[in-house]
Amino acid sequence: MTNILFFFQDGGGSSILWSLAPFLAIFAIFYFLVILPQKRQRQQLQDLITELKINDEVVTNGGVIGKIKEIRENSFVIQSAEKSFIEIGKSAVVGKKAE
Repeated sequence: MTNILFFFQDGGGSSILWSLAPFLAIFAIFYFLVILPQKRQRQQLQDLITELKINDEVVTNGGVIGKIKEIRENSFVIQSAEKSFIEIGKSAVVGKKAE
């Protein structure tokens, strides 16, 4: 009799999809709350970097604030003080200086 009760408690017809549903839900939530906004922010920063022009003031990830004096293929030359010119990679720019 005990064996018969265990047979009915097994659930027999449960699908593998139902067992994966919580993991799929967690991935979907993670995607919409973390990955998608991060992709949008990265795209906005790339658009900002491509639209920069000479005399725009930028902020780097190191905290340096300067005015763009020359645009090169993979870098900018910025003036951070009266006679201080620094060449930075385009990936070092994190935004424009708020005016």
